[in-house]
Amino acid sequence: MFLLSLTLLPGPPISTCLPSLPTNIHIHLNDMSSERGKDIAEGSSLIADHHQPPTPSRYESQKRRDWNTFGQYLKNQRPPVPLTHCNSNHVLDFLRYLDQFGKTKVHLQSCMFYGQPEPPAPCTCPLRQAWGSLDALIGRLRAAYEENGGSPESNPFATGAIRVHLREVRESQAKARGIPYKKQKKKPNQDKPSDESSSALFFS
Repeated sequence: MFLLSLTLLPGPPISTCLPSLPTNIHIHLNDMSSERGKDIAEGSSLIADHHQPPTPSRYESQKRRDWNTFGQYLKNQRPPVPLTHCNSNHVLDFLRYLDQFGKTKVHLQSCMFYGQPEPPAPCTCPLRQAWGSLDALIGRLRAAYEENGGSPESNPFATGAIRVHLREVRESQAKARGIPYKKQKKKPNQDKPSDESSSALFFS
């Protein structure tokens, strides 16, 4: 039997025998990593935008605020009134309650400026909610009532008593301020008066 013995001779390190990678390969790998991270970030942004709920319109936001305000008004009653027990009388009381936050001067019959749309001096007549604001408010609450599960047949905002009240408010404010509400033919390029057309309620 022959024994084979090998003697390792000193030589250069193994690492020097391997071909070295050019430095531009490392740069390329880094670029790929950053590009991949950018793509992931953009993809996450697109997913977030896709799941983000749309911004509600001004009408929808106002309708939600009005509905919450009316609900809070019912809760503050003694005893509190559930929405399921709400009727047209509660709605009428709510409209009268809102008059304390009104900004429309309504002259009393005893006032010397009664029937004048632009009185020359201030007076002590009360401020009220404008008819246009109340009419728009009732429209939003009527829609909100049914959107929150209420039946159209039992909608307290759509009763005849509410329509009569709004008509009386419109006529009384028209007489007190000297504003005619008769239907007239619209002239070309005639702008609608903005005094009573505000649909937003302001609570101070």
